[in-house]
Amino acid sequence: RTVEPLEYYRRFLKENCRPDGRELGEFRTTTVNIGKCLWNNNNGGGSITTADGSALVKLGNTTVICGVKAELAAPAVDSANKGYIVPNVELPSLCAERFRSGPPGEEAQAASQFIADVIENSQMIVKEDLCIATGKLAWVLYCDIICLDYDGNLLDASVFALLAALKNVQLPLVTINEETGLSEVNVKQKNPLIIRKHPVATSFAIFDDTLLIVDPTAEEEDLATGTVTIVTDEEGRLCSVHKPGGSPLTGAKLQDCVTRAITRHKEVKKLIDKVIKSITPK
Repeated sequence: RTVEPLEYYRRFLKENCRPDGRELGEFRTTTVNIGKCLWNNNNGGGSITTADGSALVKLGNTTVICGVKAELAAPAVDSANKGYIVPNVELPSLCAERFRSGPPGEEAQAASQFIADVIENSQMIVKEDLCIATGKLAWVLYCDIICLDYDGNLLDASVFALLAALKNVQLPLVTINEETGLSEVNVKQKNPLIIRKHPVATSFAIFDDTLLIVDPTAEEEDLATGTVTIVTDEEGRLCSVHKPGGSPLTGAKLQDCVTRAITRHKEVKKLIDKVIKSITPK
């Protein structure tokens, strides 16, 4: 495994299994905790506060936490009837040896851009829904996704954590006083965020240009000749295909990935619904 890692893996792949005992199409154990995640609010002098929505997702040994903070701001001049969604993925040095302290590295920036594209392409949140008063006031959702433990497949875990955290967000009722022109926030009356679509990501590693394995570990990603991530919604609609170079895929292989992603979506959605039902007051 140390001297010839690729040959070591190939011996398993020939038998249609992997060193961790999984079959090629088998996902690692997936768990999600929604709400009640303690969140370090950097703007508040390092005090621990709860976010407006939070979730923690474990995909095997990969652990990702997402906190959503909602703030009020004036809409942009050219988008007077829209709010903002600002995703940010962090890969701190504590989550794996490969990452360093300091400004976001290439992988973190690419993941943040991927999440922004998923939000836009899937229309999971319509920005017009975040507008309170056209040209005057709108919600800004800061979505911080932090990897606590990295063992591959960051994108699947990040999309899952984002969706779960957004489903946990409750926004207070905000009105604008017509006499004073000031906003008034009623924290006693809160409404859940309107989520129009539920995107789920499914990632594959490509081995030796032909073999597809789902939910790759960090070791499998390093040995693979390419990766591909498929994002689908609950209607089986393709929201995004993310393929950063590597081995090309035939149309048939890509279709196979989409079919498997649609099946995976049902599993993830069921898991989220089950957890939300368990935490919803009777």
